[in-house]
Amino acid sequence: MSKLKTGIIVGSTREGRFADKPAQWIFDLARERNELDVELIDLRDYPLPFFEDATSPAYGPSPNAVAQRWQKKINSLDGFIFTAAEYNRGPTAVLKNALDYAYSEWNNKPAAFVGYGGTGGTRAVEQLRLNAIELQMAPIRSAVHILLPDFMAVLRGEKTLSEMAHLNAGANGMLDQFIWWGKALKAARAASTEEAQAA
Repeated sequence: MSKLKTGIIVGSTREGRFADKPAQWIFDLARERNELDVELIDLRDYPLPFFEDATSPAYGPSPNAVAQRWQKKINSLDGFIFTAAEYNRGPTAVLKNALDYAYSEWNNKPAAFVGYGGTGGTRAVEQLRLNAIELQMAPIRSAVHILLPDFMAVLRGEKTLSEMAHLNAGANGMLDQFIWWGKALKAARAASTEEAQAA
C-alpha cells in the first residue's frame, strides 16, 4: 500500500498564534514514520469567507474559488491531524468554518487531534470529534493534550515540545492508532471504488 497522504492542519490563523509550534512538532514526528507522507496545511493559505453558500457542500459544489481549492486539497489526502486551540470551551471559528466548507472530501478518513491550552484543548477536541463524526471521519481515541504548564514553558522559551518525553510518548501512541485506521480506511475506500466500478 502506498504511503498515507496526511495533512497536518494548523487550526488557528490569529496573529501571534501558538499553533505553529505543535504543528511543526507533530509534523516532525509524523514524517519519521515510513507509512506517512505528511504536509502542513495552514488555514492562512485558504482565506475562506464565513460560510454562507446557499447549498451545503454535502449537496452541491461551492461557487467560491478558495473553497474549491480547499475541497480539492482535502480530497487529495488520506487523513488529518488537527491542531486545536480552545476558545471559550470550543474550537476556533476558523477551523469549524473550514470543516463546514467540505463534506464528501472528509468522508471515511481518520482524524487525530493535538490540543493545547488551559485544559490541553480537551473541550475543543471533544467538539471537533462530534464534527468529525458528522462529516463521516473516524476520529481516533488517542489525542495529544498540551496542558498549561507545558504550554507556558514553551511560550517562555524554557523548553521545546520535542524535549518533553510524556508528550512525545503520547504523540507516538496517537500516530500508531492513526496509521492503523488510515491503512484500514484507505483499503476500504479502494474496495468500495472497485465495487462501484464493477457494478
